[in-house]
Amino acid sequence: MSSKLEEARKIINEVDSQMAELFVKRMKAAEMVYEHKKEFGLPILDEKREAIVIERNSLLVENEVYKGYYIDFLKHLMSLSRAYQYRMQSGLKVAYSGVEGAFAHIAAGRIFPESSRLSYSDFKAAYSAVEKGECDVAVLPIENSYAGEVGQTMDLIFSGNLHINGIYELEVRQNLLGIKGADAKDIKKVASHPQALSQCRDYLEMRGYETEEMSNTALAAKLVSDKGDKSYGAIASMETAELYGLEVIEKNINKSGENTTRFAVLSKVCANSPALSSTVLMLSVKHEAGSLANAINIIGQHGYNMTALRSRPMRKNSWQYYFYVEIDGTVETENGKKMIGELNKVCDILKIVGTFAPHTEI
Repeated sequence: MSSKLEEARKIINEVDSQMAELFVKRMKAAEMVYEHKKEFGLPILDEKREAIVIERNSLLVENEVYKGYYIDFLKHLMSLSRAYQYRMQSGLKVAYSGVEGAFAHIAAGRIFPESSRLSYSDFKAAYSAVEKGECDVAVLPIENSYAGEVGQTMDLIFSGNLHINGIYELEVRQNLLGIKGADAKDIKKVASHPQALSQCRDYLEMRGYETEEMSNTALAAKLVSDKGDKSYGAIASMETAELYGLEVIEKNINKSGENTTRFAVLSKVCANSPALSSTVLMLSVKHEAGSLANAINIIGQHGYNMTALRSRPMRKNSWQYYFYVEIDGTVETENGKKMIGELNKVCDILKIVGTFAPHTEI
């Protein structure tokens, strides 16, 4: 055996030994990262963060040929870390409102794929489950592009103590489902949530179907599955079809293709991550002329772009309102703290609800 080969193998053995120690050290750090994400209700995959790490660390390798392989190595290493974190995530408890197959159930599964999803009867029960420590996070809808804001969730966030640590967009695609062997000509009556029926009104009228309202789309699918009748159809998601053993007779029957629901991830603690670059504020202003305008002006004067402003009536105060505000940027800066200080002077109530990454599709 040549001395050069022996020398090479000796170097490889030494490096492999060092890498094994460093690998264990890195995986322990991945555990710490996961514990942080679990505490703050953050998803495991953070594409922006991974891209920053790869770009930064690739600069450590000067040889351009080696650099390409090193980037592949980093990507694989990150994939292993995520796989390990997903394994740890199996103990994460996620509250949602509805039944299996409902869009909230689907959203929770896409945000936290290896978690335990726990169903609650309504939004308040799911929210309270996190407050009481029964669950780690709650995934609740806050807005639909077709029907507007979800007022009940807004009210819970305003009156409660949980923080928004993520807002995710789920495109809602409605489909006509039926039992195996059924086709569109067999269907006579279609069951679904009133909103889904409304979204698909043109299609239903074209087909001449009768309709039956249900409390959610998943229960409609279960009804059709239980009946086993070819004349009954349901409007729901493809995931729901799989769950209840139904066939997708026709896809994407929505009136509008622009049908997206935004879901908020809520937890007891407020996250602070570079990936979370937008902020949610909730406020009520003094019952004086120009108070809301003053608050809006303060936000603009500090260079923040306001991307959403919605009003909701305050239950305990007739004819008074609170406001939900989304702004680009975080308030954990000197400028942001000055803005918050000025807002406090014109607001009766001011809550920094949390931060999120804008336009995160799931």
